[in-house]
Amino acid sequence: MEIIIKVNAEAAGLLAAGLIAEKIRTNPKTVLGLATGGTPLPVYEELVRLYRQENLDFSSVTTFNLDEYVGLGGEDANSYCRFMWENLFNHINIAPERVHIPNGLAEDMEAHCLEYEDRIQQAGGIDLQLLGIGANGHIGFNEPNSSFASRTRVVNLAPETVKANRRFFPAEEDVPRRAVTMGIGTILESRSCLLLAAGENKAEALAAALEAPVSSSVPASALQSHPRTTVICDRAAAAKLRNRLKNESA
Repeated sequence: MEIIIKVNAEAAGLLAAGLIAEKIRTNPKTVLGLATGGTPLPVYEELVRLYRQENLDFSSVTTFNLDEYVGLGGEDANSYCRFMWENLFNHINIAPERVHIPNGLAEDMEAHCLEYEDRIQQAGGIDLQLLGIGANGHIGFNEPNSSFASRTRVVNLAPETVKANRRFFPAEEDVPRRAVTMGIGTILESRSCLLLAAGENKAEALAAALEAPVSSSVPASALQSHPRTTVICDRAAAAKLRNRLKNESA
């Protein structure tokens, strides 16, 4: 596992975007796993800039998003589908049929989850999976005590996750309590993983994920067993890492 500490969230995002761009330039048919939330926004802003100013070509790239809220359609302002189109897909030359996001309104959610897994396999698997980390150590919406062998499925969101997502909704009762997410087993099958963390509220979870023993109580700790994981974080998120000084860069 490689850990890189940058001065701030913007610098961390720029580096992550650069690694993604390098992967695409090396393999124009790259299959990307993508994440949502505030942390990857600098990544998507830089990828859009690279497309517009440096001709980064997404026309043959395929994407699979980690998760979506159950009960929200793609046009809902708070859906992750809407987030992705507004912050990335509408601004690059990706083919819409190559974009895959879980459907929060699927009539048969169990069948939809199985189909999502099948589509990942049909695409040849995920080459690079971008991840964030929750304050409770979750990746995707795999909450504490999720099985490391879990596949795409519907999950109940932990109270702390609901609380953290409250800021995006008009009222707490509007925050969905369930989501569909790639499983930890699905994530670990990616050929490489890129974990991005920013902010002091992620410091405790990041330290537990990277330096404490592997445990299902900290889902992100499963990445310790992945042979090709890169962690990029800002100084605030790295504050509780014991070995942070040797990993820090400008």
